[in-house]
Amino acid sequence: MEPLDFSHSPMLVIASLFVALMSGFTGLSLTQGLSQRSIEQRKILIVLAAIALGGGIWSMHFVAMLGLQLPILFYYDAAITLASALVAILVVGLALLILHFWKRTRTTLVLAGTIVGLGVLAMHYLGMSAMELCQALYTPLGIGLSVISSCVLNIAAFAIAYGNRSQRGIVVGTLFFGFAVFAVHFIAISGTSFVEVDVLTEVGPLISNEVLAIGVVLSSFVLCGAFLLTGVTVLAPPAGNRQVSARPEPAPEPEKSTSAGTVPPQIPYEQEGRTLFVSTDAVAAIRAEGHYTHLYTATDKLFCVWSITEATKRLAQGPLIKVHRSYLVNPAFVTGFERLKDNGVCHFDVTHLKKVPVSRSRLRDVRDALGV
Repeated sequence: MEPLDFSHSPMLVIASLFVALMSGFTGLSLTQGLSQRSIEQRKILIVLAAIALGGGIWSMHFVAMLGLQLPILFYYDAAITLASALVAILVVGLALLILHFWKRTRTTLVLAGTIVGLGVLAMHYLGMSAMELCQALYTPLGIGLSVISSCVLNIAAFAIAYGNRSQRGIVVGTLFFGFAVFAVHFIAISGTSFVEVDVLTEVGPLISNEVLAIGVVLSSFVLCGAFLLTGVTVLAPPAGNRQVSARPEPAPEPEKSTSAGTVPPQIPYEQEGRTLFVSTDAVAAIRAEGHYTHLYTATDKLFCVWSITEATKRLAQGPLIKVHRSYLVNPAFVTGFERLKDNGVCHFDVTHLKKVPVSRSRLRDVRDALGV
């Protein structure tokens, strides 16, 4: 059998890349801040993220396959096509469970990236096997190159996205994830040839490119909606830039006192669906995390619903001082100070925080507080 000549529609190739990027951004955004949520909330969000990521991988694959141009008419087996989508969702869900219910280490990141890398390929080859009246043929070199590239690229994507759970980390991780899914598909296709066959081996009903296009459009439409919803959250203005009413705020109540002196204010944080409190004296630093903040104590990293602007305002009279637009620090926990050219660094000896940047405009305040 002579291999068939094939090509791709450039517009659909570009569209497949955008689908991969949207799914990556949506899934990675949904999983941000899960460690501060209850177990039930984590499970729900992991399911949604797995559907976004896994469904996006499937959609990207079949958007690209819609752009595959062959000189013959061919169909897809509906049952196998559906199975390929379920495989993608399941392997992504497994990887997210590992990342959010196991202790996150370099090993778990590599394991999760490998699982997704192999899952992307499993979905790809299973989806290709759904082709009827046309058979895909592979070479060992093509398969080997696909496996290596898929695992390496997905490990890199998860390492970046989960190495720094900030908006910037998610955006960069999205780019790596989208490129990984996109590149793996076309690396695998480059090692594939197609031949015409006369025998139908259907498991379920046959679907044409037109019917498949409707399914892909619907899945992509849902993905676009989820992408826009998560994007609105990311692009919302910081708390400090929101418009407020002209009505003056009530004057703060005086702090309660005891015989020992002023009672230090309490900072709320969320844990397992409850609001708890920690004294400002026990907080080493506060770091901005989108519209919220993280509190760092000697041993813990806690999630606080205050924005960095609100924390700065509420704690103006406390031990914490602002050293950077994204950080407040408690000088009592600073174990070292390093002066750089135009800024500085405060060093800490706490479990989840080792150093905090000091902006140029805050250097004098920090040096005065530290007595250096």
